[in-house]
Amino acid sequence: MPQRDYLRDPAAIYQQSFETVRREAALEQFPPGAQGLVVRMIHACGMVDIAGDVRVEGDPAGSGARALQSGKPILVDCEMLAHGIIGSRLPADNKVVCSLNDLSVPSLAHQQQTTRSAAAVELWKTQMEGAVVAIGNAPTALFRLIELLEEGAPCPAVIVAAPVGFVGAVESKQALIEASLGIPFVTLTGRRGGSAIAAAAVNALAGDLA
Repeated sequence: MPQRDYLRDPAAIYQQSFETVRREAALEQFPPGAQGLVVRMIHACGMVDIAGDVRVEGDPAGSGARALQSGKPILVDCEMLAHGIIGSRLPADNKVVCSLNDLSVPSLAHQQQTTRSAAAVELWKTQMEGAVVAIGNAPTALFRLIELLEEGAPCPAVIVAAPVGFVGAVESKQALIEASLGIPFVTLTGRRGGSAIAAAAVNALAGDLA
């Protein structure tokens, strides 16, 4: 039976994929240090037009890379995001922390009358200083992170903000932009986002750049 005609060479697929992103996406709006990060985010979802919705504050690529190289943890809002981070690429065997399934979270969420995702962020406080924070699912997690930082919680080195959905996603990312926290971040404004995009951004910070 004849084989279908399609590209099979992994190296060629890799090369052509990123050449396409760089050719079609409007990357010139970003500082050179952030372009590889945005390329990875685009590659994760196959939509070059998201470049128009990406917002970069400070030097998230540099700040994130330095944090990982110094051994800081990666704090994430969901297991899907945690599993999307390529452990073999992390420069210091960095710990990936997802507290969503901690046994204390359901009661904490009940006490605070909020979501489990937001309650789980409370458990990050002791590890947040200088860490990489990535949110790829829950807008309430991003809202609570912003609140904690405004209340004086330790500042992470970088925030990757890509919560997704129809309730709170737009507003939470806009809140991050407007909060002026002085923390480098990358966010995908609007409804789009998700764990794959957030994981791709973290992998880029770890040096998985195109």
